[in-house]
Amino acid sequence: MKTIIAAYSQNQSGSHASIQAALLRSVLALPWPSQRDVRACIQLLSVFQWILSFLLMGIVLLLLLIYLVFTNFWPISAFYVAWLIFDWETPEKGGRSSSWIRSLAVWDHFRDYFPIQLVKTHDLLPSHNYIIGVHPHGILCIGAFCNFVTRSTGFCEKFPGIKPFLGTLAGNFRLPGIREYLMSGGLYPVTRRGIEYLISRNGTGNAVAIVVGGAAESLSCQPGVTKLILSRRKGFVKMALQHGAHLVPAFSFGENDLFQQVHFEEGSWVRSLQNRVRKFFGVAPCFFYGRGFTSVHSWGFLPFPRPVTTVIGEPLMLPKVEQPTREMVDRYHAMYVQALRKLFDEHKVAHGLPETEELRIL
Repeated sequence: MKTIIAAYSQNQSGSHASIQAALLRSVLALPWPSQRDVRACIQLLSVFQWILSFLLMGIVLLLLLIYLVFTNFWPISAFYVAWLIFDWETPEKGGRSSSWIRSLAVWDHFRDYFPIQLVKTHDLLPSHNYIIGVHPHGILCIGAFCNFVTRSTGFCEKFPGIKPFLGTLAGNFRLPGIREYLMSGGLYPVTRRGIEYLISRNGTGNAVAIVVGGAAESLSCQPGVTKLILSRRKGFVKMALQHGAHLVPAFSFGENDLFQQVHFEEGSWVRSLQNRVRKFFGVAPCFFYGRGFTSVHSWGFLPFPRPVTTVIGEPLMLPKVEQPTREMVDRYHAMYVQALRKLFDEHKVAHGLPETEELRIL
């Protein structure tokens, strides 16, 4: 009996060993992802979290706080509302920029997904303040975000002593959680009060980036088209004159190529609805799509991995005039448009546009 048991045990042991060996061989035979595949996956996830943060974070946290009101955790909602009341004006007073948040490694992967680059053409002196007009708006201002919010493209190294800020809709700072997230990245509400604080009461060396075309421009953006909403956008020029800030044109080549948009003809009921929503809420309800999560060839809400290069042009030195006339504003606005056209013409061929391509300004 003992012999039979021993033989059976030996046979079982051998079977287990052979099974383990077979499993090991099958595992080793699997195609392991390369470093390039791992890098691409990390880059994709970095963009995915950014999209989710901007589209859902504020709404999700708002719903969560409302839900907590009806539970035993209601003090959390009460404390946050009290904090919100106390901290209400902070976004329009320079915010709370965090170098740690702006320098996170995730932004390097975000940059490399496209990739995104920043090109410097002239120096910016720390003894002055600047309003940087960024064009075009695109769908989600990805180039502007990467260059003026994150540290991944080396803005602070290329422009030492200059502190970058990026304007966004004031309504974003009314939502819980997302307002702190935005302020930590150097974003501010693009209101007269928010801009004036940064260029007049926050010292010097501030570069306040404004995506001038706004929501109206996002409705007309499409790949290969360089059409800007700028002719009637003169408020930023007037503020620059009132506070003696220098104007700097900047153009993000490739920004309009990151998404495809479904366009509707002017006069159609859908386009009329889009314009009404934009005027009332300040947000353009674009119908756009990008790549899918698992494949570039499938439809989804992620941007296409196409290069974006933001070129920062030569600053226009403006005098400080507390009450500029309309003629003065028009004159410096025309000078800004001319400088922007020059910047576009000098760099368009290097970024894949034909020599005959012209910058259309509406």
